Amino acid sequence: MKRFADFYFLSCNIVSLLFIISTALDTISKDSPIKDGHTIVSADGYFELGFFSPGNSMNRYVGIWYKKISKAQKVVWVANRSNPLNDTSGILTVSDKGILLLMNGTQDVIWSSNSSTSLRDPVAQLLDTGNLVLKDGSDLNPENYAWQSFDYPGSTLLPGMKVGRNLVTGMNWTLTSWRSSDDPSPGEYMHRVDTNGYPQYFLLEGPVIKYNTGPWNGRSFTGGPNLKPNPYYTFEFVMNDKEIYFTYELLNSSLPTWVVLNPAGLIQRLLWIERTESWFLYSTGQMDNCDRYALCGQFGKCNINDSPPCDCLRGFKPKYQQEWDAADWSNGCVRRTPLECGTSDRFLKYSGVKLPDTRHSWFDKTIGLEECQRLCLRNCSCVAYSNLDVRNGGSGCLLWFNQLIDIREYAQLDEDLYVRMAASEIGSNHIGKTTKAVIAIVSTVSAIILLGFLSWSVMRRKKRKRAGPEGKEEMELPLFDLMSITIATENFSSDNIIGEGGFGPVYRGKLSAGPEIAVKKLSQHSGQGLEELKNEVVLISKLQHRNLVKLLGCCLEGEERMLVYEYMPNNSLDFFIFDESRKKQLPWENRFQIAMGISRGLLYLHQDSRLRIIHRDLKTSNILLDSELNPKISDFGLARIFGGDQIEEETKRVIGTYGYMSPEYAVDGKFSVKSDVFSLGVLLLEIVSGKKNRTFQHSDHHHSLLGHAWLLWNEGKALELMDTCLTESFVKSQVLRCIHVGLLCVQKLTVDRPTTASVVFMLSHEEMALPQPKEPGFFIERNAAETDDSTEKRCLTDNVLTFTILEPR
Repeated sequence: MKRFADFYFLSCNIVSLLFIISTALDTISKDSPIKDGHTIVSADGYFELGFFSPGNSMNRYVGIWYKKISKAQKVVWVANRSNPLNDTSGILTVSDKGILLLMNGTQDVIWSSNSSTSLRDPVAQLLDTGNLVLKDGSDLNPENYAWQSFDYPGSTLLPGMKVGRNLVTGMNWTLTSWRSSDDPSPGEYMHRVDTNGYPQYFLLEGPVIKYNTGPWNGRSFTGGPNLKPNPYYTFEFVMNDKEIYFTYELLNSSLPTWVVLNPAGLIQRLLWIERTESWFLYSTGQMDNCDRYALCGQFGKCNINDSPPCDCLRGFKPKYQQEWDAADWSNGCVRRTPLECGTSDRFLKYSGVKLPDTRHSWFDKTIGLEECQRLCLRNCSCVAYSNLDVRNGGSGCLLWFNQLIDIREYAQLDEDLYVRMAASEIGSNHIGKTTKAVIAIVSTVSAIILLGFLSWSVMRRKKRKRAGPEGKEEMELPLFDLMSITIATENFSSDNIIGEGGFGPVYRGKLSAGPEIAVKKLSQHSGQGLEELKNEVVLISKLQHRNLVKLLGCCLEGEERMLVYEYMPNNSLDFFIFDESRKKQLPWENRFQIAMGISRGLLYLHQDSRLRIIHRDLKTSNILLDSELNPKISDFGLARIFGGDQIEEETKRVIGTYGYMSPEYAVDGKFSVKSDVFSLGVLLLEIVSGKKNRTFQHSDHHHSLLGHAWLLWNEGKALELMDTCLTESFVKSQVLRCIHVGLLCVQKLTVDRPTTASVVFMLSHEEMALPQPKEPGFFIERNAAETDDSTEKRCLTDNVLTFTILEPR
C-alpha cells in the first residue's frame, strides 16, 4: 500500500471533511478494510470513498465524493444515511459471506449491504463511474456484481445510474433528498417513477405530489421541454418487459455533470466549469408556478404568461365560480354540456401542451391516431387521446379516462392532445352528401377570395413602393396617416410630450375614433433611423406577451418616421422610483410584482417566443406601466434575433445605455442572453434601492450602485440597500432575494450569471437555496468627478449611446 501526505478536505457548500489520510487501496476486503481516516480512490482518480462529517456535525458517514475536482467537494452517495457513527473509530469491511459491513468501535454493525449472493473471494471496489460494487475477486466478468451502490441512489443521479423500476425484481431506483445541507439522512422529498397507467415521474413531499414530469413522448418528458439534445450529455427513457427507467451518459468525461434532488425539493442539473472551478446550475426541473402539480385542478390548464395563469379548457367552466374568482383553482372545471356517450361526440385539438397525469390511462404502441380516436369514442369514460410517440409523424395511442389533471401550455412543445367534447360545443361535423356539397362550395368560394386577396396584395405593394420611401413596403402593421397622428397629438404639442429617448420624443395622443395612443417620433438628430424603426416593427409585431408593450402601427409619410403604441397611463418605471415624491406611490408589493413581470417578459423574449430576442437596451425608462402598474418592456429598436442554436454575437457598433450594459458588451461588443440578464440584475437592484446605478453616490466610496450593493452584501448588511420609503411595506425575505438574485445577474463573467428562466424561478421560490454571488462587473471606484450628478451626466445616463470598437493596429 502506498501512503500519501495528510490533507484537509474542506467543503464550501455541503460537506466539510475532517482530517483524513489517503491510502491508495484498489479494493476493500476482509483483509484490507477501510478505517476511519483512510480512503480508496477509483482507478482514474475521479472519485474517492471514505469517512466524512458534514458541516459542523460530529456525526460520521461513509460516502463517495469527487476527488479529481479538488474544489468541487460534492458528496454523491452516502451509505449509512439513517444511522451515523458518533465517533472516529468506524471501519468498513467485507464479511466472509460477501456482505459490506460498517461497524463502530465496539464491533456493532451500523450499516450493511443486502447482498444475498455467496462469493468465494468477496471484494468491494470503487469504479471510475462512482459506483461502489461488491463482486467475486476471481470472477473475470467485470460487470458481474453481487451488489452495487448504483442500485441504491441517494439524492444524486450520476451518469449511468437509473431512476425507475426493475419489473422482475421489484427494485425501485428513486432519488431522496438530504434532510438539510449538513444532514444526509433521508429528507421529505422523493423523485420516483409511477407505473400506474403510462409511466411518468413524480416528485413527492411525503405522500403529496409536488411535480409531475408528464409522460415520455419519444423525445422528452412533456412536462420538461428544457430536456433537449445538447453538447454535454445524452439521455434516454427505457421501457420494456424487464425495466422502466431514465438515465443519461456524458459526451465528454472531462466535463462532469450530475443531477441532484436538493433539500428544498428542487431537481437540479449542475455542470463543472473548469475555468471558474465551480459548479454551474445548468437547469432546474421545476421552472415556474405552472409546474406545481394540478395547480388548475381537473379540466383546467395553466399558462405562465397569463394572469391569472389558470383557465378552463374550452367547453368547461369553473366547478365553484366563487372559489375560482378568489384564485383557488384546486377544484378545477366541469363540462358545460354533458357528453352524449356515443359517436356523435367530437374532439378538440390542443397543441403545445404538457400531457395530463397518466395514472388513469391506457396505451398501445401498435395502433395509430385514427384507431385511437375510435377506441376512445367507444368507451364512455374516455375523455382524451394522443400519440404516444411524436417522432416521425407520430405513433402509438394513449387514452385518458374520467378526468384530465395537470395540463399546461408550452409554446415550444411538439405535442397534441385531443379532448372529448359534446358536438354542440364545437359544432356538428356529420359527413354526408349535403355536408360534402357545402364543403365543396365553401372551398371554391374560399379559393376565389384567396386569389382576389393575393392580387390585391400585389397591387397594394406595388402602389406602396411607388408612393413611399424605401422600406415602407416591408411593414406588416397598420399604417396611420400623418394627418390622423397630427390631430391626435394636437399638432405634436410640447404639452403632450410624455418622454424622450434615443429615438426621439414620445407624444400622448387620442385618436378621433379610438383609444389613447403613444407616438414615438424619430428625431432628425437621433442616432437611430429607419433601420432601427424597421427592426422594432418587424420584431414587436411578432411578439405577444402581457409584459411586452403592444405596437399598434406606424406612420411613414414624407420624411416622418413614427411608431404608434398603446398608451401607458402610468408612464415608465424611472418616472416613479427615481423621484423622491412619486416613489412612495410604488410600495414593495408593486415593486416586487414589477420585478417579476419584467423577468417573465424577458424570459418570453429569450426562450418562449417564436424568435429568440436579445433586447440590448433593458433599462427603467424602457419599462412602461399600465393603469394597474403592470410592467411592459418597450423599445425594440436595438434588439437582435438569435438563431435556435446561437449563443453569442459580436459587433463593432456598440449601442446601449451606460449603467445597464454588461462588461463583455461594453468592452468587446459581445452580446447574448446573459447581457440582458446583466441589465435585469441592474434593474432589480434599482427597484429595491430607488437609486440609479450610474449616478449613485455615497460618502464613503465612489462605487456605482452595483459596487455599493456588493460591499453591503459582504458585510452582511444587504437590507441597508433598500429604499427608505419601503420600511412600512417591505417583505424582508423578498427584498433580500431580489438583492441576492440581482447580484447573481450582474456577476462579471457571463458563465456565472443565471439564465432568465432561473431568475424567474429563483424570485418565485423563496425556499430555493441560492449560490453565493461573485464580484459584479465594473467593480472599480470612479473618480469623484465621474459621480457628479450634473445635467450632462444625466444625459449620458438616460440616452442611448453608440460607439465603435476599433481593431488594434
